[in-house]
Amino acid sequence: MDWGTRLAEQLARAPQVFGGLSGGEAGVLAEALRDLALVIAGTVVVFFVLRWLGKSLYARMSASARDGGLARTVTLFLASAVIDAVIVVLAWGAGYALAILALGEFGQIGIRQTLYLNAFLLVEMAKVAVRLALSPSATALRPLPIGDRAAAYLASRINLIVGVVGYGQLLVVPIINSNVSFAAGRAVSALIAVAVLGFAIWLVLRNRRPVTEWLLGPQAEPAPDTPEADIETAPRRAGRARGGLAWLARHWHWPALAYLLTLFVIVMLRPGDAVFQTFLASAQVLVVALLGFAASGVLSRAMVRGVILPARVSDRVPLLQGRLNAFVPRALFVLRGVIFVGVVLLAFNAIGLIDLRAAMISQFGLRVTGMILSVSLVLLVSFALWLALTSWVDYRLNPEFGSVATARERTLLTLLRNAATIALVVITLMFVLAEVGLDIAPLLASAGVLGLAIGFGAQKMVQDIITGIFIQFENAMNVGDVVTVGGITGTVERLTIRSVSLRDVQGAYHIIPFSSVDMVSNYVKDYGYFVCDMGVAYREDVDEAKRAMLDAFAELKGDPEQASGILDDLEWFGVNAFGDSAVMLRARIKCVPGRQWGIGRAYNGVLKRVFDARNIEIPFPHQTVYFGESKDGRTQSVKVDMEPSRGAAGA
Repeated sequence: MDWGTRLAEQLARAPQVFGGLSGGEAGVLAEALRDLALVIAGTVVVFFVLRWLGKSLYARMSASARDGGLARTVTLFLASAVIDAVIVVLAWGAGYALAILALGEFGQIGIRQTLYLNAFLLVEMAKVAVRLALSPSATALRPLPIGDRAAAYLASRINLIVGVVGYGQLLVVPIINSNVSFAAGRAVSALIAVAVLGFAIWLVLRNRRPVTEWLLGPQAEPAPDTPEADIETAPRRAGRARGGLAWLARHWHWPALAYLLTLFVIVMLRPGDAVFQTFLASAQVLVVALLGFAASGVLSRAMVRGVILPARVSDRVPLLQGRLNAFVPRALFVLRGVIFVGVVLLAFNAIGLIDLRAAMISQFGLRVTGMILSVSLVLLVSFALWLALTSWVDYRLNPEFGSVATARERTLLTLLRNAATIALVVITLMFVLAEVGLDIAPLLASAGVLGLAIGFGAQKMVQDIITGIFIQFENAMNVGDVVTVGGITGTVERLTIRSVSLRDVQGAYHIIPFSSVDMVSNYVKDYGYFVCDMGVAYREDVDEAKRAMLDAFAELKGDPEQASGILDDLEWFGVNAFGDSAVMLRARIKCVPGRQWGIGRAYNGVLKRVFDARNIEIPFPHQTVYFGESKDGRTQSVKVDMEPSRGAAGA
């Protein structure tokens, strides 16, 4: 209660600060302006001429950034900042040269000229920072997600505040202090502060709805008749305020007004240097917020645009761009969160709520920052190693570049990628836990005991893995081979360390654990044979049938499509078996692995045609009807009625 009473008494005495005004301040300022007129005119003319020349350059840089990537945009963004700063320095240099060469004694400069030139340099450099964040004349270089009219509106109002505060505190107040009195200087400083705060309060009240609509996102459209309501389109604003943040977006002006009113109380209670320090802290908060928004805007654009690799790299490693676009947006999202936390901490430090420097150099601060940096470095290095490994595997498996990988190389490289990924994840986790401060020795011991328990409880899985390792070492099968495993015949589509996946001829997909594999039959290892077991009637001549089979093989080799898959001449085995109704003749054809089935079907078709042409009988089952007989040799009589055909009946 006493604190409130004292505050009320101090506020009641606050207007007394304006009692230092004597009425002669306007004459002093008019006299100072007459002395500074030539320097001000020369500096301003040079500055505006250079700014006019630079606008066309900014437009070209904006067009170039619009058609380029992120790296070009950042480069042009920094280049525009350098050019803008150089323009300010050149204008300041021109004013300085004019002051020492054309005014007063040659080589000397007056106090007022020095005050003005220093104020010009500091104020215009502050405006450079504002233009850098808002880029009112270069749309593509603007880091903040706002439109052209909104950027121009904000830049003009913020630059006006910066100019009034800067020139007022750095030029007007010192002139009043030296020519009138310090009391008058404090009064003028307070008057400038009150005017600026009143203007800022008016801006907040006037733009509360447009800013709310901008913060809320696409559900609210801005009023088209106000320049300050020129807000970005919905796709770039989507998702900006959700949940609890929506309430803050609708009532943002209340915290802003509270902050401005607090500044007003500080100005009224502590006039003089406290005013400048208060505005300097507020300027730091504004600059930090603008830089944070700018960095967040750049990261948002990068997240939307994604990573676009050169065609030469994408052709060699086609999956690299997809992996980067899966990782980079998440990393940038985390970085945006870090930037937000940093902006809040720097703002609190600027207004004196925390001492960020003391916190950073404390033992706890050093430990936390070191831990964050170490963990970030470990994660980045691990991701880089994983990316390099997987990209190298993709490059080796790409048949369009380098030597074509064999089936065994494809299988081993795929297993290497999977095993290395698991090992890298485990090692990275161990490093991260160690950097966080956890003692991983007990964890490793516990993991050993747990692994032993799992080994006893999961013997089948251990058997799968061990059998799979030996199968790979022995090169029993690879992806793409046709094999018989566990009684299932099909094409190997996937091999892991513990199972094989087959696709049979009917399209069924089988996953067979290696623990159930006692034998692997590989039909495409080095070469394949088509074995032809041809049956002929008992009455046929074997030599004639052999000649027909050899002629059919010769006709088959005459087909270039089939000949490319035949590795050797027909291998004749001869009579292989005597069947119930046929003599089985065997021969075989050595083929390129995997083509024996197609060549066999083609050979069967040619052989059928040759046998038909030479009247060689291919027997098929016949059925004989036996009626039996009596002991004296007589058979049972059968009555057969034959129905005459319709034509015969007519005759």
